[in-house]
Amino acid sequence: MLISKDKILTQSQLRKLAEHKYSVESYSLFEPYLQPYWNWLVSKVPLWLAPNLITIIGLLVNILTALILMYYDPDAKGTHEPPRWTYLLCAVGIFVYQSLDAIDGKQARRTGSATPMGELFDHGCDSISTVFVAISTCVSVQFGNHPKLMFIEVFCVFALFYCAHWQAYVSGTLHFGKIDVTEAQYAVITIHVVTFFVGPQVWSKKIFGKFEPWVFIIGMTIITGFLVVNDFLSTIQRGGSGKNGSTVAGTSILSPILPFLFIIIPSYVIAIKSKSGIYDSHPTLYMITFGILFAKITNKLVIAHLSKSQMDMKDSGMFGPTILFLNQYFNDFIPEYYALWLALAWVTFDLLYYCSHVCFEMCDFMNIKLFTIPYPPPPSSKSSTKSNVNSATK
Repeated sequence: MLISKDKILTQSQLRKLAEHKYSVESYSLFEPYLQPYWNWLVSKVPLWLAPNLITIIGLLVNILTALILMYYDPDAKGTHEPPRWTYLLCAVGIFVYQSLDAIDGKQARRTGSATPMGELFDHGCDSISTVFVAISTCVSVQFGNHPKLMFIEVFCVFALFYCAHWQAYVSGTLHFGKIDVTEAQYAVITIHVVTFFVGPQVWSKKIFGKFEPWVFIIGMTIITGFLVVNDFLSTIQRGGSGKNGSTVAGTSILSPILPFLFIIIPSYVIAIKSKSGIYDSHPTLYMITFGILFAKITNKLVIAHLSKSQMDMKDSGMFGPTILFLNQYFNDFIPEYYALWLALAWVTFDLLYYCSHVCFEMCDFMNIKLFTIPYPPPPSSKSSTKSNVNSATK
């Protein structure tokens, strides 16, 4: 279904989005130790700075630093080894994003500007950040030399992030386990820093006989995945918070699996059917294309959760993979490399169109601005600023 001029959100969705109350459970191992740093950091942020602006700045830094690394090593094989500083820059980019992402909610509370729009915007940026964090990690470890494992690694990360919001759609509460997003981000930072000091070859250097360190990264992903999926399945087994154990929207708790399958199946089929080996030769470009499509459906799942509405199974972003399918069907009418760029251009435009329209529709409905807030804050917010900074969690 191509993009139309009609509004994306219905009046019912807008009303329920505006009424949404943030609900989260966190058992993170790292967050209690990071809270003093985050509280100190937000205390240095000017009160006129909008929380969403903090989030988007962090995201842009993260994307830029990841793209610089991918530019120097687009096949993730170390064919042309990137300068060492690119790995450190990527680590800094993730640290900046993680720090700013952790304080946007605190800034919203200290300025009295907390709204459901902030939660929606935060999760939307997280979905995009996940794509670039996952792929940049593969570049740092040179997973392009193991394309099948790179495919599994990246889509495992996508699936774990998607499952977290799927679980929230079922239960009504976003749940963070002991080893979750924060721990994963610092693990990736560590990987980039190690690569900066020692070089990417360290991950394929044999130790303890035939053991190569990159196997440890795959193992940690599997362990983390097991913990997340185990928690997710427990939620599914208990049933949803809706009527008769359904989702918050009263829909089947299994319904969100379809949009994800609509991405992973075409991505695999297109890769194995490619005569030119488009995925093997351009893994980062290929994964970014399908990663952006993943970010789109994750955003739709977040909106379905926050608005307690049914998730739309049709998606205009699927026109991107369709370009690749049709090109293969007509025996590579245009070189697959250029077809992949066309698909990337489409899914990027589609994501930006969707996200921008959702944000502006919600801002219009709630009579708020996306990147500015009232300044100075209301008197009630000023009086509680200190207590909010000390007590607020993300």
